[in-house]
Amino acid sequence: MDISVIGCGRWGSFLAWYLDRLNHRITLYGRAGSQKMKTLLETRTNGLVTLNKGIVLSENLAETVGTAEILVVSIGAQSFRSLMRELSALSLGGKTIVLCMKGLEAETGRRLTQIVEEYAPKVPCAIWVGPGHVQNFVRGIPNCMVIDSHSMEIKEYLVKAFSSDLIRFYYGTDLLGNEVGAAAKNVIGIAGGMLDGLNRTALKGALMSRGTREIARLIQAMGGNEITAYGLSHLGDYEATVFSEFSHNRRFGELFVRGENYGELAEGVATTTALLRLGEEYRVELPICRAVDVVINGKKEPKTVLSDLFLRSLKMEF
Repeated sequence: MDISVIGCGRWGSFLAWYLDRLNHRITLYGRAGSQKMKTLLETRTNGLVTLNKGIVLSENLAETVGTAEILVVSIGAQSFRSLMRELSALSLGGKTIVLCMKGLEAETGRRLTQIVEEYAPKVPCAIWVGPGHVQNFVRGIPNCMVIDSHSMEIKEYLVKAFSSDLIRFYYGTDLLGNEVGAAAKNVIGIAGGMLDGLNRTALKGALMSRGTREIARLIQAMGGNEITAYGLSHLGDYEATVFSEFSHNRRFGELFVRGENYGELAEGVATTTALLRLGEEYRVELPICRAVDVVINGKKEPKTVLSDLFLRSLKMEF
């Protein structure tokens, strides 16, 4: 198939590498002026993956979209609306959009598939979520992931196109729940990093238990299936997000509570804002999301906030 990957960061570059490995015809797009794209154009590597010569590198979005049958998108969630404005001006007939990023729009709380529907309502859309780090995949360590969409036909089409010995795909059955769960795991990852930074790693068991329950309640209130929070998009992604040395969100939380500069905000920070907005809208208490927010944005003392969260409340577990 002709597949175009939009986004040349760590995950986007991996997706181009992975899909090329499956013998698809791949174009990888990056913005003109992007340092990551400049490096790929000059060296064809970002230090994690090396791209075969058959992969076309492009800084022209219209040409990238061109004859592609599938558009695989991997950019920051907060930049997605801007991209969809650009894509909506191009011919998208006959194409399928696959979202390979985990986030919610901070200003509105909207899911990314909802933004696709705003700008391209007739274009089939799916999400590709679940655990996995580039560093493990390129070493040949396999994992399980999820493809979800409103359309079973689209799910079958994509699973057939994307499956390999490296990634086993499951068919998602709750698009809303998988989107919210995938985004929310980044917030739990930040909280996990904060516990690491405070030498409270032993509390990660409580974090996983209560975090999953918290997000399950929100998914249910929004009209999804609460059990989805216990699947690959959320709880199943905790190892890669809450524990892994490669997790950006975990590392961000760890350095933040130590007063060290991470260099950029992790995606989970904006997701925290979006989740709290949704929590208010659907009247669901989100104590872990609230704790992460008051530490990062409220500048509260992290040890006190996290101790209050896990150690000082007397309540029934279920």
